[in-house]
Amino acid sequence: MSETVADHLLARLREWDVDQVFAYPGDGINGIVTAFGKADDTPRFIQARHEEMAAFSAVGYAKFSGRVGVCMATSGPGAIHLLNGLYDAKLDHVPVVAIVGQTARSAMGGSYQQEVDLQALYKDVASEYLVEVNVPEQLPNALDRAMRTAIAQRAPTALIIPADLQEQDYEAPKHAFKQVPSSPPSHPRASVVPPADELARAAAVVNAGERVAVLVGQGGRNAVTELREFAELTGAGIAKALLGKDVLPDDLPYVTGAIGLLGTRPSYELMRDCDTLLIVGSGFPYSQFLPEFGQARAVQIDVDARFLGLRYPTEVNLLGDAKATLERLLPLLERKADTSWQGKVAHNVAEWHETVTRQAMLEADPVNPMRIVHELSERIPDDAIVTADSGSATNWYARNLRIRGRMRTSLSGTLATMGPAVPYAIGAKFAFGDRPVVALTGDGAMQMNGMAELLTIARYRERWADQRLVVCVFHNGDLNQVTWELRAMGGAPKFEQSQSLPEVSYADFARSIGLGGVTVDDPAQLGDAWAAALTADVPTVLDVHCDPEVPPIPPHATTEQLKSMTEAVLKGDPNAWHLFTQGMKTKLQELLPNHR
Repeated sequence: MSETVADHLLARLREWDVDQVFAYPGDGINGIVTAFGKADDTPRFIQARHEEMAAFSAVGYAKFSGRVGVCMATSGPGAIHLLNGLYDAKLDHVPVVAIVGQTARSAMGGSYQQEVDLQALYKDVASEYLVEVNVPEQLPNALDRAMRTAIAQRAPTALIIPADLQEQDYEAPKHAFKQVPSSPPSHPRASVVPPADELARAAAVVNAGERVAVLVGQGGRNAVTELREFAELTGAGIAKALLGKDVLPDDLPYVTGAIGLLGTRPSYELMRDCDTLLIVGSGFPYSQFLPEFGQARAVQIDVDARFLGLRYPTEVNLLGDAKATLERLLPLLERKADTSWQGKVAHNVAEWHETVTRQAMLEADPVNPMRIVHELSERIPDDAIVTADSGSATNWYARNLRIRGRMRTSLSGTLATMGPAVPYAIGAKFAFGDRPVVALTGDGAMQMNGMAELLTIARYRERWADQRLVVCVFHNGDLNQVTWELRAMGGAPKFEQSQSLPEVSYADFARSIGLGGVTVDDPAQLGDAWAAALTADVPTVLDVHCDPEVPPIPPHATTEQLKSMTEAVLKGDPNAWHLFTQGMKTKLQELLPNHR
């Protein structure tokens, strides 16, 4: 039997060590689906419930494995559905390759069914590399370039393969005019480092500082040892951007936790009071949470020159890999004899940990959402992977989950789209089937798509050596983050028709499809529920009924935000008195003395 273009596509993916393709079928990729049927489940075809979820699973796989995630969809509607997940990859700098079908070449331009101008549609999201394959000889080089570009640029790329071409016999490119040869798959690497004079300038800035702060993002993940040595030499405190939450453990006394609206008070104080700032591998966009312009001298390290000097007026910009650059910078630094600054940072961090514990243990109606993550943080295994969704649950993930050991975490950091927590968790399990995974999601995102992806978990769970996958639903009947934004930014009360969600039992649904399901409506049950779910021999949904009126108060509430909240209450916000008292109780915990 002759080899088709689709057969060769899968063979080439195997050469690239692609273990699975997250996909949904359709007649625009029938030739490729047929090839999968002949390929003995290598690579595996992982059927999502929706193409968007296939893309999110590929993003989650790539984020946690460090390898390319591959997703696939049919022409027209299938290709359109991939876009949100691909934009998530683009904005969070994740290597993903999308393979999409197209109507037959003979029908192109004829307003044929499901014909969409995919090159125009994908031009932005796959701007680093996008190609339509129109002859068999074109395929191997096109796929190789898509893979290499995704790796090198940390970005999504896309191949469009018309339906009729998939079924044609494959012909290798020839050593001939206007044919492009292919090379064996490879993963070339290089460590980019700045020149010596720039390193010396950066060292001079840091050495002159007395109160040094570091902001680290996901780009610093390969430089954990060097960041710790930097902090020990300079007496610095280190704050983490949300995508860098798992870069350093939170049991280091000088690590202040997350920064920004979802961040901690010690991170806010670190930036407020420092005189020197080092930014490592972060494009954190909210400059109002960085030092006042002119307050601090600043140095930035980033492997992508497009992000240097983008968020703060940095005096020295070091274009280079975080680890390699810090390795060369460290010998140029002077050890600070005065450790009072770092001591103050550590004191603030310790006090904050006591404060958020008190906040988490406050009574609520029925369960305090902060306590959900607090109890998880007390019990989570050191090698767990945690995914989080966009919504008010993100606040508690950012502030209350303390990183330790080999824990990995992520979320849709830049696009901040709803819905990726559960498909990210699926991607994580295909990356590390022997590690526990926890997805933290609101009931809005769960209803949007998480419930459907529980079916995907049920279908594929036997492939994972470790069955521990916990989906924790913050069940408050409210699109809660938007409700709080309406209150705090616009002074508008909750609009029930927009914000309230239909009632459903997520635990019952999970049990109905063969998964574990636990409902929690009493805070006293929460610790035992987490312990049971984290040791279960089947993926489990924790359906936690929690209070929508526990406020996600930022590390410093502005006068304008407080005014807007008051206006929302006065305008007749539902449950206004409970909202007010819960907010006062929560804020009061920051004012109580700590026992240190």
